[in-house]
Amino acid sequence: MENILLVLNIVLAFILVLLVLMQKSEGGALGIGVSQESYMFSRTAGNFMTKATAVVATLFIICSLALTIVSRGEVTPTTSVLDSVEEKSEDTPAIPDNN
Repeated sequence: MENILLVLNIVLAFILVLLVLMQKSEGGALGIGVSQESYMFSRTAGNFMTKATAVVATLFIICSLALTIVSRGEVTPTTSVLDSVEEKSEDTPAIPDNN
C-alpha cells in the first residue's frame, strides 16, 4: 500500500509541476510566451488549467497525508540516546584510590 501511494504521490507531483509550468504567465517572469492567435482561447484555457491545478494539488496533499499516516504505523518506539549513555555509565569501573 505504501509503495502504491508513493508512486501515486510522485506522479501527482510531476503532473502538478507540468500544470504550473504550462499556465500563462501574468507577470512575464518565466512563463512560455503567448502569441496573438491564442488570445481568444486564453480565458477558457486559463480557467481549465486553474481548475486542473487546484484538483491535482488537492489530490497531492491528500495522497501525502495518507502516505504519512500509512508509514507512521511502521515506526517502532525507540529509546533515547541519553538512555543508552546512562546505561553505559553505570557499567564503567570505579577509579581506584592512590595512597
